[in-house]
Amino acid sequence: MLGIFWFNAREISFNACLSQMFFIKLFTVMESSVLLAMAFDRFVAISNPLRYATTLTDSRITQIVVAIVIRGTLTLTPMVALLTRLSFCRSHVLHHSYCFHPDVMKLSCTDTRINNAVGLTAMISTVGVDSILIPVSYVLITKIVLSIASPEERKKAFSMCISHIGAVAVFYIPLISLSFVHRFGKRVPAYVHTMIANTYLLIPPVMNPIIYSVKTKQIRKAVIKILHSKDT
Repeated sequence: MLGIFWFNAREISFNACLSQMFFIKLFTVMESSVLLAMAFDRFVAISNPLRYATTLTDSRITQIVVAIVIRGTLTLTPMVALLTRLSFCRSHVLHHSYCFHPDVMKLSCTDTRINNAVGLTAMISTVGVDSILIPVSYVLITKIVLSIASPEERKKAFSMCISHIGAVAVFYIPLISLSFVHRFGKRVPAYVHTMIANTYLLIPPVMNPIIYSVKTKQIRKAVIKILHSKDT
């Protein structure tokens, strides 16, 4: 995107496009998996706090990280590799500022049904499954929290989840919007596709530090102090 704005670099080779697509998708799947792992972390911390340290050990966390990377790599490699079998005889102009799988397939003049099926399967088996398991974990967390007698303890338990819920919303809302626009918004203007695609790419990394820093007392106090100094 910076290359386009700064240097008017509006071309990308096919191999570079595939590499860019793979890593953007891989980081998307990894972030979704991390959000699921964090939901599990919150569930363990609230449901059985005394066993938290023995359940989520350093070795188990390392295993989760390795599983996240392997899962993303195995599901996305066929999706990207299958693009090499396509022929591109139409316009080579992409609607987005980066290589996005459905956008690249639209430029093909050969049958893309296999690519569509593999791409949809990859997304459903990763992000789709995660988007179901995360709400399920919060239903279980809510049941546990509501069973706590002390209102103060309930408030403390819910406050543990606020940042994570915000991160989940910031990640999934643009992603689901982009998927729906590409699947069902064939008559939607091209600039809408571009706007939602850039939102999906840029908003989560911009908002995540803000979401998590708001819960940090030191940062919150520093921000309040700066605001008060400006008022005076």
